[in-house]
Amino acid sequence: MSQPSVFVERLQLSHFRNYQQLTLALGGQMNVLTGENGSGKTNMLEALSVFMPGRGLRRAPFEDMACSDGPGSWAVNIGLGGPGGPVRLGSGLMREPGSGRFKRLNRIDGATAAGAGAFAPHIRLVWLTPVMDRLFTGPASERRRFLDRIVISGDPAQSGRLSRFERAMRERNKLLESPGADTAWLDALETQMAEYGVAIAAARRETTARLGALMERFEEAGAAFAFPWARLKLDGFAEDALNRYAAVEVEDFYRTMLSDSRRRDAAAGRTLDGPHRSDLIVRHGPKDRDAKLCSTGEQKALLIALILGQTRMITQLAGGLKPVLLLDEIAAHLDERRRHGLFEILLGMGVQTFMTGTDRTLFAGLEGRADFLTVAEGTVRPSGSFDEETFNEQ
Repeated sequence: MSQPSVFVERLQLSHFRNYQQLTLALGGQMNVLTGENGSGKTNMLEALSVFMPGRGLRRAPFEDMACSDGPGSWAVNIGLGGPGGPVRLGSGLMREPGSGRFKRLNRIDGATAAGAGAFAPHIRLVWLTPVMDRLFTGPASERRRFLDRIVISGDPAQSGRLSRFERAMRERNKLLESPGADTAWLDALETQMAEYGVAIAAARRETTARLGALMERFEEAGAAFAFPWARLKLDGFAEDALNRYAAVEVEDFYRTMLSDSRRRDAAAGRTLDGPHRSDLIVRHGPKDRDAKLCSTGEQKALLIALILGQTRMITQLAGGLKPVLLLDEIAAHLDERRRHGLFEILLGMGVQTFMTGTDRTLFAGLEGRADFLTVAEGTVRPSGSFDEETFNEQ
């Protein structure tokens, strides 16, 4: 079992979800959290996920992360260990003095950071949750969001591109509602949408190509790999156009398309074309079948294969910085062979992993090789092979 390149060695929660105050000393590669539904297992994973751009693994408003009987503010602090030395990261929602409003704050070693993207040089996170089990059968928006999260994990600048594109699109949609809209302002907004939209599509294409190449390695591994490889394809105007034209040409195409479709978009009340309508098409490689037609177990295995590919991709792009994995109820739909295969792959990859489940027996293959923690009603206690002397709860 290799040592992770970066690992969470300390976690502190204050008024976060069902945790009033909690301090954990960690550091092991494999961490298994077991407990009843509603005990707070997923809340711990969500707390770690706030160190990625966005709203965490539940995509919840930051206000909803506060304890229901607390002050409305919350804080998550982690201590990281690794070759680069100890680093302290903090994120939270704090009340602004004098206004009563709440503001998101991020800190690195006590210094204020501009946003969650500033954490990228220190930590990357990858997660898989039960909600994602419907990825292949749900709407395109879910697959698009899944892909963009993969892009962001390797290219944090994608988060800013998405925010700027969406902001310009919202302003354009609102402007189109007004009779006699300012055409010069519409031109400016559509220029921004074209610039950021094509950059978003280009980043998606690059990431999909990288991930697809990793999937080909899985194909070559054949039966030795516990999860099926996948074929990936992007379905979208900008992504498709970039296969044939230079980015600057696609920007011109898209800007012209937006200008020509103002009347249609105004009638629809939204922008009908662009990277916000793209889709990620996934096929089960060995069976050459659309993922949405596969069984529940096959879909779960495909998801895990994509997550493992994402983990390898981040390690390549981040100069060897391995991500921390958050795997919620990971073993629920896996047979014994795939559970064992997943555990061995994770141990071999040397990534720090946090897994949750209600049934400890599903993690029997990790006995003696993982730190087991029991979660109950906002408390966390060590069990099994966990070293009690490194644990401290407040």
